[in-house]
Order: sequence, then C-alpha cells, then structure tokens
Amino acid sequence: MARLGLPAIRRSTPLRLAVFLMALFTCISLVSFGATYLLIRNSLYASMRTDLQQQMAGYNAAPSAGALAALVANQGAVTDPSQRILTYLAPNGRVYGNTALSRGPNGFLQLDLGPNAKDGLRNYFGLAGDFFGGQLILAENLSPLIALGHTFLDVLLLSLLPTFVIALGGGLWLARRSQSRVDRITATLERLTSGDLSARVDALPGADDLSTISDGVNRMAARQEAATEALRQVSADIAHDLKTPIQRLALMLDQLAGRPDLSPADADLADRARAEAERIVATFQSLLQIAQIEGGSPKQRFAPVDLVEVARTFAEIYEPSADDNGQRLTVDLPQAPVTVPGDRGLLGQALANLLENALRHTPRGAAIHVAVGQEGGQPMIEVRDTGPGIPEDERANVLRRLYRLERSRTTPGNGLGLALVSAIAELHGARLILADAAPGLVVRIVFARP
Repeated sequence: MARLGLPAIRRSTPLRLAVFLMALFTCISLVSFGATYLLIRNSLYASMRTDLQQQMAGYNAAPSAGALAALVANQGAVTDPSQRILTYLAPNGRVYGNTALSRGPNGFLQLDLGPNAKDGLRNYFGLAGDFFGGQLILAENLSPLIALGHTFLDVLLLSLLPTFVIALGGGLWLARRSQSRVDRITATLERLTSGDLSARVDALPGADDLSTISDGVNRMAARQEAATEALRQVSADIAHDLKTPIQRLALMLDQLAGRPDLSPADADLADRARAEAERIVATFQSLLQIAQIEGGSPKQRFAPVDLVEVARTFAEIYEPSADDNGQRLTVDLPQAPVTVPGDRGLLGQALANLLENALRHTPRGAAIHVAVGQEGGQPMIEVRDTGPGIPEDERANVLRRLYRLERSRTTPGNGLGLALVSAIAELHGARLILADAAPGLVVRIVFARP
C-alpha cells in the first residue's frame, strides 16, 4: 500500500488553544473589571460633586459675613477635618471652621487640620466660593474612593486570580488529555497509511467528538482491511489456481516442441507458444510473491543485510548482459558495509528487477550506474540510467500492478517489476523514490536509520 502521508498535526495545538482561551478570558475579565471600577468611581465622584454643590448652595442663605462665619464655626466644631474640610476666610482675614487656611511668607496658602485630625494630611476633593468678600471652602475626603480601589484590588487577588489559576490548570489538563487522544488517533492513521490495516485506535473514555472520530476510524479501518484482504485473497487464489494448469500447458508445449516430426513452421509456433506460457507463469508467480510480501510473512526471516555486498553480487551477474546489449554497467560502492535489517533474497530481487528494467528500456550505448550510500543519514541503494526515463505524471502509475507505459508495450515484461520493488520496499519500511536523472531515470530505495 502506498503511503498517503498525513498533514502534520502540531503537538502544541490544544495547549496553544487552552492558553489562548485563558488569555482571552483574562483580558475580557480585566476589561469588565476595570470598566466596573471606573463606573463606580465616576459615580462616587459625581455624588461628591453634587453633595458639595448642594452644601455650597445652602450657605447662600446666610444674611451676612458674620452670620456665615458663625455658622461655619459651629459646624466646623462638630466636623472631623480628616473627613470633611469646612473653612471660611472672612474679609477681615480671620479663619473660621475646622481647618485653618493662612497665607505663608511668599503668599502660598498653608493648610492646618488642627490637633484632632486623624492620620495626618489626606487627599480631598473640594469646592470654593466667594461670600461677602471672603472665601468659603468645602472639601470631602477621598478615602471612599481609595477604599473602593483597595476593595477592587482585594476582589481581583482573592477572586479573579484564583479563578484564572484554576481555569488555566483545568484548561491545561484538558489540553494534555485531548493532545494524548489526538496523538493516539494520529498514530493509528499513520500506521494505516503505511500499510498496517490491523491498526486500531484504543477505546477512548467518555463520549465526545474525539471518541466519535476514533470509532469512525476503527470502522473505516476494519472495512478497508476486510476489503483489502478479500481482494488479496481473490488475487492469490486466482494466481494459485491458474498457475498449475498453465505450468502443465507449458510442459505440454515443451513436449510438443521436442517432437522430431514437426515442420519448421509448427516448431517455431510451438516455441513462441512456450515462451508466452513462460511469461504467463512468471506473471502469476510475481502476483503470488507480491501477495506473500504484502501479507508480511517474510519479516520473520529478517536479518542484517549488507547492501554493498548485494549490489556487488548483482552487478557482477548483470554485467555480461549489459556488455552483450552494448550498454555500460558501473558501480560506486563504499569500502565499509552498509547494513540494514531485511530479507537478503527479496532485496536482491528488488535490485535485479531495477537492473532488468534499466537493461530492457535503455538503448545501446546507455550507461547504467549502481550506487550504495547515505541520503540524509539513511542507508540508500540507487540505480541510475541514461535512457528515456519515466514522465513525472506516470511515476505513481508504474508502481501499480500490470501497468505499462505505452512505449513499453513492445518490449518483454508483465508490468509487475516496479510493483514488486515497491512491495519489497514497503515491507522493509523503506521509501521508493523515482526521479529524473536528466537524462534518464534514477530509482532510490531509502531505508530508515538503523
């Protein structure tokens, strides 16, 4: 099965989402909290302003400066200056009320709250008015506003902050839980796309969207496995059932071709029929082998395999054929072994198929090059030729069973060579890469790091 490839899921996505939601919650809460504080604070300011204006209007009823001074003096005697300032600077320079305002040596006003003031000088919000040639000052202590700020700060620290911490902790826990579940689903999908149709998502606790998705993935995988297994079994049964009668047919054609009483024309016809029968036998043999490889049974024979030794052996085997065809076969092999876990026979067959394709589909004078090395730190075996190559839009198709390019239909073959190489590469967890050699084709089998 070709590896489909899944879009990468960023591991930190649920965590980022949790942090983003908490940051959004915090910003909204702080804005709402701040707006509430400003609304109440402005309301208090407006109330104090209205109260001062009403008090100031009440003093307009005094008939004279003396009466106003007496009224201020009486009220100032019973008013705490640390809460409210009430003072009248009479035209004669005398100060009445609970606070003494006087001019300093440089003309600046001096404020004296008196011996009964609490906590010293405070912030005040006041209103001044001119009365009978003097000045009346009324001021309210801003302690309610300061207390309001302290109250809101306490609420912020004792209510909003713990809520944020608890919500953040819960969000992070849910994010990690969701990430774990997403990872399990992703791992199963990766196994499915790599050909392991037996992969399933473990049962997820709870009944949420991820559980529904995992159930859907399991149902899809079960149906895909059943359909693939049925198709594989049908293919194997057909190939197996037809292989025996075709082999018998080939044997009878051999017997027919060996009869001495055949005319030259009949002998030639028998030889061609025998060659076609051998091609059919080879085709069914390849189909059976692909089915066996896709079943995974050869993995039981895996052992360390030296790609250098495999490449050297098969290059020596096919070098005479290349010379007979007028082609040049060269190798580029490192001195040190390049070892991968696998089945030596299957890896040798994959390399043999690649060499046969190169010999069959390249003209006289073409160069064929076999190399073993590393690609990105991964073991790699490569076959490169200077033939016509394979168009880019056909490279995925040639890995399908029995698919042949239009120009290849006149050459011997059954369209299973590269399909078998692909199945062998998949069995070994390797990537099969077809690329342009400019000119020609380069085929690489890149193995996972040992």
